[in-house]
Amino acid sequence: MSGRLLPCSPQEIGSLFLFEKLSAEQLGQLCSKGRVEGFDPGPVYTEGDPATCFYVMIDGSVVLSRRVGDDDVEVSRTSQPGVYAGAVQAYLGDRVRQVYANSMRVTEPSRFFVLPAEQFADFMAAEFPMAVHLLEGLFWGSKNTQRAVGQRERLLALGSLSAGLTHELNNPAAAAVRATATLRERVGKMRHKLAIISQGNYSPEVMANLIDIQERTAERVAKAPTLSPLEASDREDALSDWLDDHDIQEGWRIAPTFVQAGLDADWLDQVAAAVDEDLLPNAIGWLNYTVETELLMDEITDSTARISHLVDAAKQYSQLDRAPYQVVDVHELLDSTLLMLSGKIGERIKVVKDYDRTLPKIPAYPAELNQVWTNLIDNAVAAINSAGGEGALTVRTALEHDQLLVEFRDTGPGVPPEIRDRIFDPFFTTKPVGEGTGLGLDISWRIVVNKHHGTLQVESEPGDTRFQVLLPLTATTDETPEEPA
Repeated sequence: MSGRLLPCSPQEIGSLFLFEKLSAEQLGQLCSKGRVEGFDPGPVYTEGDPATCFYVMIDGSVVLSRRVGDDDVEVSRTSQPGVYAGAVQAYLGDRVRQVYANSMRVTEPSRFFVLPAEQFADFMAAEFPMAVHLLEGLFWGSKNTQRAVGQRERLLALGSLSAGLTHELNNPAAAAVRATATLRERVGKMRHKLAIISQGNYSPEVMANLIDIQERTAERVAKAPTLSPLEASDREDALSDWLDDHDIQEGWRIAPTFVQAGLDADWLDQVAAAVDEDLLPNAIGWLNYTVETELLMDEITDSTARISHLVDAAKQYSQLDRAPYQVVDVHELLDSTLLMLSGKIGERIKVVKDYDRTLPKIPAYPAELNQVWTNLIDNAVAAINSAGGEGALTVRTALEHDQLLVEFRDTGPGVPPEIRDRIFDPFFTTKPVGEGTGLGLDISWRIVVNKHHGTLQVESEPGDTRFQVLLPLTATTDETPEEPA
């Protein structure tokens, strides 16, 4: 937006704090290269447009804002003469994309000294070459440092996730190995018991009854009810008494297995009625091996299913073989991240999922959102650990003002008010040296705000800290999201 051209006075612009150390010759150059413009209340320039001018306010009142989703969020309001905005990095030239980083508007008639970006860059290079070199070094050095530290942080996070995943995979894998070894032993004993039974002089009808009981026992194992500890204890006592009354040796050892399989005294009465008295001990022993075999196979099935579930979660988390931009269910992303970080969260922290499953899928970059969840969960766990290691992490989703809310709430000590405005700054961290890079929240901010056009904010008090991610429900980029296969 262009304003009214007004006379440029070297003395007037020399009174501004930005130019007060310049010589009369330099002030004259500025007036010859630039201009003074008057603006009525309204917009001056818009965020994202090519940065063509450098603005220094002479008098008036200015408001700077950033675009967040569909809203303009005010970041600064001032009437201080000499404040500047616009093409502030013009001295870097084409090496950096020169666009306005914010929007500027005036709330009353205001005057600005306006310097075209190219003229601003030439003036800086000619009059302050050493300062330009220092500023360039500071800018690129900060970028390179941020990139290197960010890569290091990702490697550390990957190592932590790999260790956690390995630990999670080791438990079901070890359980499957143990169950397989025990199963081999039980099958061997069952073959031995069958050989003993087959050597007896039993009629085909008795053997058929015994096989039928074995089949029906296996079916009961698959349908065994879940008992409370008190119910299980009472049933074990009843089965132990039944086995002792029928002269079955080691009834105390067999009873818990039968209870776990869902068998009771009534079932054993049916077994006793179906076989001869002298066959009963061998029949009970054979059924015990049958039950143990079924339970071990169930354990192997559960363990291998757990391994498969972990592998699926790892694929979901890493988004391997998937489009970078697609329509996703945030709950699947949250679940995979929580599972990947379960080893780091530990058993002393209670995880509460407060999901609104009616929320629609949204277009997003899922791999990068998983990085945001990882950073926020990691910070929450660190906060709870700093307060003794016991607490709760609540992950909540909801619909809020036509946006999808993902909230991470922890019971840690909270974020002190004096640093709350700095936590999203690059390299700012409250963790001890070597434990934090200060880029986790900065990266999360850029992913949520810049890439997804959403909002990342924090509300905190001791015992209740909430990091809230608000994401748009519809696409806000030129890309077309892919539907997951």
